Amino acid sequence: MTTKDHLTFWGFKLLHIVLFIVVPIITVGVGTWAIGFVCYGLFAGFVLSIVFQLAHTVEHTHFPVPNIETNKIDDEWAVHQLKTTANFATKNRLACWFMGGLNFQVEHHLFPKISHIHYPKINKIIKSTCEEFNVGYIEYKKVKDAVVSHVAYLKQLSYPSFSH
Repeated sequence: MTTKDHLTFWGFKLLHIVLFIVVPIITVGVGTWAIGFVCYGLFAGFVLSIVFQLAHTVEHTHFPVPNIETNKIDDEWAVHQLKTTANFATKNRLACWFMGGLNFQVEHHLFPKISHIHYPKINKIIKSTCEEFNVGYIEYKKVKDAVVSHVAYLKQLSYPSFSH
């Protein structure tokens, strides 16, 4: 890392400590802060784990392994992203707001530096392109559908003969 990278990295770590630990403790006290911090951490962790499980660990996503001879994945990068990632509830405005667009995981993986507010428009272009080139695109219409698929996949994993 360059000196600038270190300053940026450690500066934002310090800012985080000040904003999320020092200021709240000064404002509300250690006990109240600790309760709030734990609740915040548990809630954020729960939401993120749900999002990532529904986006990657569902029935239709793939878990490719590298070619034994070349030690490389056979698919090109973009196709790999499409095969290993799923979207869910992309038409649900509340879900999109609540998850900050992370329910558009395909778009997030293909265009990680583009703001999530553009994902709905990009979604249509990617779907159309996938259809044109006969490449699969995994999307569940509702959160419930993704949860059902996730649970079904976990059930499949419980069988001894299952291989992904």
